[in-house]
Amino acid sequence: MAASTLATFLRDRRTRLDPATFGLSGRRRTPGLRREEVAQRANISPTWYTWLEQGRGGAPSADVLNRIARAMLLTEAEREHLFMLGLGRPPEARYTSIDGVSPRLQRFIDRLDTCPAIVKTATWDVVAWNCAATIVLSDYGKLPPGERNMLRYLFRSPEIRAKQHDWEAIARFSIAAFRADAARAGAVSQIGELVEELSEASADFRRIWAENEISAPGEGAKRLAHPLLGTIDLEYSAFAVDGRVDLNLMVYTPVDPNVAERIRDLVQDRR
Repeated sequence: MAASTLATFLRDRRTRLDPATFGLSGRRRTPGLRREEVAQRANISPTWYTWLEQGRGGAPSADVLNRIARAMLLTEAEREHLFMLGLGRPPEARYTSIDGVSPRLQRFIDRLDTCPAIVKTATWDVVAWNCAATIVLSDYGKLPPGERNMLRYLFRSPEIRAKQHDWEAIARFSIAAFRADAARAGAVSQIGELVEELSEASADFRRIWAENEISAPGEGAKRLAHPLLGTIDLEYSAFAVDGRVDLNLMVYTPVDPNVAERIRDLVQDRR
C-alpha cells in the first residue's frame, strides 16, 4: 500500500511539472516531464525511477528521495510528505537561515499589547519582536542585526544579567534549550562560531556548556527585576511557526494583571 501511494504521488508531481521551467521544448503527448527526464535530473537510473512510479523495487533510500525532491523542485512540505510515503518518517532537518518574518506574523505579535513576544531562530537570533518586548525584555531594534542573539546577550550584557532574578538558573536552562533547538533544527554546524566566541568571552558559558545538559520545555516561568515595573513574574509559552522547527515564537504573559495594564500603558505611550 505504501509503495502504491508513493508511486501515485510521484506520478502526480511529475505530470504537474512544466517542461519549459527546465528549458525543455517540443510537443508532448502527455503533460509534465518524462520519467527519464526526472531520473536524469535526480542522477538515478531511469529503470529504478520507473519502478518507483510502478510501486516496485522496495523502499528507496533517503539519498534517492532527496535527489528526487530536488529534481522535482518540491517544497519542504512536499519533501516531508515524500519521505513519509517512502520511508515512514520525516527527513532529517535542514537548517536554513532567516532574516525576518512574514508581515502577517509581525501584525499578530504587534497586537499583543500586554505580552512581550519575540520570534527567534534555532540559533537563537531574534528576528522579530513587539513593542512590549522592547519595554520588558530588550530593545532589539537598537542592536545591529548580528548582535540580536539571545544567548550572546545573556552572557555578554551586564544589563540583561542584572535583570535576572536567578541568573545561574536562567543560564543553565538557556544553554540546555539552545542545544536542543539547534539539534532539532539540524543547525549544530551553524552554532560552532557562536559557541567558540562565548566560550572565550565567558567563563560561565564555558563551564555550563561543558556539562552537556539538554532540555526542551515548551513553557515555564521567569522573574525579572525591571527598572520601571519593579520585580515582575512572567509565564512563557513557545510555539513553532508554521510547523517549522527552525523558528520559534515566544510569548511572555505577566502573572499580575496590574503589571499587564502598566505594560499596556507603556506600549500606548510609545505609539
